[in-house]
Amino acid sequence: MAKKAVATFSGDKSALRNVVKCIKMVKSERTGAYQFQEEFVPTDGVADYFKN
Repeated sequence: MAKKAVATFSGDKSALRNVVKCIKMVKSERTGAYQFQEEFVPTDGVADYFKN
């Protein structure tokens, strides 16, 4: 049977609770196709991330 892969974050657990993974769809200037940009953003900076 296959083993289940589990992703873990190393470091301080309390600091990771203040981070959110944001995924934004951006149109490429070169090809015109849409691409997804993923980034870990602090919870208080989510609104600023989507404004830019």
